[in-house]
Amino acid sequence: MSKATVCPNCGGSDIDNDQSRGNAVCVSCGSVIEDNFIVSEVNFQENSLGGTSVIGQFVSSEGKTGSSLGGNFRTGVGKESRMITLQRGKDRITHIGNQLNLNNHCLAIAYNFFKMAVQKKLTRGRKTDHIVAACLYLACRVECTPRIL
Repeated sequence: MSKATVCPNCGGSDIDNDQSRGNAVCVSCGSVIEDNFIVSEVNFQENSLGGTSVIGQFVSSEGKTGSSLGGNFRTGVGKESRMITLQRGKDRITHIGNQLNLNNHCLAIAYNFFKMAVQKKLTRGRKTDHIVAACLYLACRVECTPRIL
């Protein structure tokens, strides 16, 4: 993680590095200096039965998640269903995004939001079209693209 010493927006030097949220914020103006820190350390947690589990998850360069730390860690449960959900979401994002004349960068950002929602299990019990619309709206807001959904 690179330490930001000066805010590029206001020039302030009081930067709050929050490891738990993974961001660095200027205390003076509130600008997010750095977002989504990547932590390269592995932590373990002991449960009540004396077993251990990994805190966090492995992310490969291809974007696949899982654990490569041994056979005692359960990964890949429900992987096929998740892949189907991601593919359907990507198809819907592409279809609706093309109707709104959004560029590929906005579609990629919306798909990343969709993947986060699936990973955090925020899609269960909700219609895919509603999740897709929310992800496209977020992508438009992040990219300052004026669209009404």
